[in-house]
Amino acid sequence: MRVLGVDPGLTRCGVGVVDGAPGRALRMVGVGVVRTPADHEVPLRLLAIEQGLEEWVETHRPDVVAIERVFAQHNVSTVMGTAQASAVAMLCATRRGIPVVLHTPSEVKAAVTGSGRADKAQVTAMVTRLLRLDAPPKPADAADALALAICHIWRGSAQQKLSAALARTASPRTKEYRP
Repeated sequence: MRVLGVDPGLTRCGVGVVDGAPGRALRMVGVGVVRTPADHEVPLRLLAIEQGLEEWVETHRPDVVAIERVFAQHNVSTVMGTAQASAVAMLCATRRGIPVVLHTPSEVKAAVTGSGRADKAQVTAMVTRLLRLDAPPKPADAADALALAICHIWRGSAQQKLSAALARTASPRTKEYRP
């Protein structure tokens, strides 16, 4: 499975592509950041993010796009920019028929480090180790995007298999229970 992880942001949108399957070695295919100038108008920044993400999708042809779920912060403008960048990522994937999944920050941290309260340094260290990289991916947004992809490979595919198995074994009730 090839997963494009997206750590949405208006100034820096982290992107990382990982190939792998549960129980198998993971391989980083690509990592980077789509950047936009802070002094540009938001519509132009969103367009730049869309163009950058389209390039990543076209180049790497992921099976799934895993995006960090936006959560409420104290700074409303930061949340808005993150949500807008997230929506652009969803649009890019959906336009091509690629499934989109959202993972919470604590879910990603727990999958990669074993603790949902891990800090950025711990996540980056584990991403570096799990992908057998020579150096930590920089900036942190890039490492976070790789962590999202790893999280989905390990947790998302297992959840999909479980859901499919449950759907196959579920049978409709044929008798009505009457006391």
